[in-house]
Amino acid sequence: MEKVRIDKWLWAARFYKTRSLATDEVHAGRVQVNGADVKASREVRAGDTVRLVQAKFPRTVVVKGVSDQRGSAPVAQQLYEETPESIHSRAEEMERRRVSPEPALSIEKGRPTKRDRRDLEKNWGDRWSASLD
Repeated sequence: MEKVRIDKWLWAARFYKTRSLATDEVHAGRVQVNGADVKASREVRAGDTVRLVQAKFPRTVVVKGVSDQRGSAPVAQQLYEETPESIHSRAEEMERRRVSPEPALSIEKGRPTKRDRRDLEKNWGDRWSASLD
């Protein structure tokens, strides 16, 4: 076998748990082959470059082998090789997300209650704008 559908290959290489998930990701435009958007029926062969977004992290892999059967993880890892640039950028992105705080965590109390809203409105008086003119 020298070529196989991209959705089958993504499933066999264990990037996605089911073939329908792989198909959905291809249709959503999160998978490119050799720099071009593809359909699920696009066939890949050894040597093609596949760029995909998995769990919000972009990955670029080079196809080393093709298979339309899902095997064990060690067998699946032999079907592709991730590029060094992809590994480096993914590590940087993971570190950046680890270091930067989540904006939602800075909210101490959440939404104002009805009582808090009344207190806020009390301070406005007859003004309809935040300016003091």
